[in-house]
Amino acid sequence: MNANIIRTARTIINVTDLDAAKDFYVNALGFIETENDGEHLYLRGLEEYHHHSLVLKKSSQKGVQALGFKVYSKADLETLAAYFENINCPVKWFNKGDQYALGEAIRVMDPHNIPLEFYYEMETVESYLRRYDKYKGARVQRIDHFNAMVPEVESVHNFFINELGFRCSEYTVTKDNKMWASWMYRKPTVHDLALTNGHGPRLHHFAYFLSDPTSVLNICDVLASLGFSASIERGPGRHGVSNAFFLYLKDPDGNRIELYTGDYYTGDPDFKPLKWDFDDPHRQTLWGHPAPDSWFEEASAFLNVHTGEPVTTKDSVGVQKKPNYAKY
Repeated sequence: MNANIIRTARTIINVTDLDAAKDFYVNALGFIETENDGEHLYLRGLEEYHHHSLVLKKSSQKGVQALGFKVYSKADLETLAAYFENINCPVKWFNKGDQYALGEAIRVMDPHNIPLEFYYEMETVESYLRRYDKYKGARVQRIDHFNAMVPEVESVHNFFINELGFRCSEYTVTKDNKMWASWMYRKPTVHDLALTNGHGPRLHHFAYFLSDPTSVLNICDVLASLGFSASIERGPGRHGVSNAFFLYLKDPDGNRIELYTGDYYTGDPDFKPLKWDFDDPHRQTLWGHPAPDSWFEEASAFLNVHTGEPVTTKDSVGVQKKPNYAKY
């Protein structure tokens, strides 16, 4: 299939309390509020000139509606729709105007039960890249990637590589050479979609790029000052994988967001993916400290794009779920 998927573009998530979500994302983290109609909160980073990259929808049903990717043209959208229909994955079409600020789009449950969205057109707004008076909280710049927890990483990896044209930047294997995690990209950075072994499919986290490590450190102080210390789940720290300087937070509904900076360029055609051993303590954190148990156990439910109900999940089979750092 030959469709030009450009990049990770937007996340659509249900939240139970829109006011609490705004307090966290806008007042604390510093996201730019583009629109708020009382039922939806449309947010973007400072650098972004598209209308939004994060939609928070008020709902009693928690969960992730879709992981959105931007494609180059309408022809690419039609190519993707025909491909998914051909492999018996029914496509849900949206006309221009059906979704606020968005042109034509499709949503589909991929063969591994991950809710995907593709679109090529969104309304544009003013970029605040040079509006330093707007730089608050984490000084969030732009959306970067998704991380999905799946029970069979290699099969999902193969689908995105072989069918959707993603490339792999880094990957992790266990002692018996089974793939435990994969980082894949369309734009020339480390990843647009990462896959981690575990109970799923579920959304492990979505991530935004910050301009520098100082922004990561600064938001920790801001969160503490505003009473959000308990939202800090992991970090600050530096990953071995991706080289990212990171911080992981939980929003009021338990959705995990990563704020990070410091990855690298992957656009050359002779770029080779980096292989990591599962028990290498520098893989998860270059400084060697392990992740908390919640990192391996907690994630957000995916919702079926056709029914709105949580998708069926299952445990991983035959692959160790948590690294053994006891020997280090």
